[in-house]
Amino acid sequence: MKTIKNLITKYKELIIYVLFGLCNTVVNLGAYKLLTMLLGIELYLVSNGIAWFITVVFAFVTNKIFVFESKSWKLKTTFKEAVSFFAARVLSFFIEEAGLFALVDLAGMKNFSLDVLSLSIGGDMIAKLSVAVVVVIWNYVFSKFVVFRKKK
Repeated sequence: MKTIKNLITKYKELIIYVLFGLCNTVVNLGAYKLLTMLLGIELYLVSNGIAWFITVVFAFVTNKIFVFESKSWKLKTTFKEAVSFFAARVLSFFIEEAGLFALVDLAGMKNFSLDVLSLSIGGDMIAKLSVAVVVVIWNYVFSKFVVFRKKK
């Protein structure tokens, strides 16, 4: 039992990041799905952009408070963190948009769907989930070592 507690303590930040990462993913996928339903699948990249913005705002707050435990809410500190956070996420946005375009349009996943447990999952959503793996790893590394790095 002590070993499990030690592992949880040692990897607390990573565990919390994964948990909130799952929440971010749910927010992102939900917003994306809703937006593609409203705007149409033809505008999947626009829907992705809007979903990205919603998710980044949510992710900044949860990462600041719960994951990296940045305590300062002074305007200067928070502004600097927010600018760094959004800048890093802009790069991940372009990675995601390029990956989606490559998979959906160039690789033809637009016409693909998968039926799982009476649910039909479109190729765009499968592509989005695939690209999300790369984006999540990028976001963690950049957030940990650039945005919310601990001051010595």
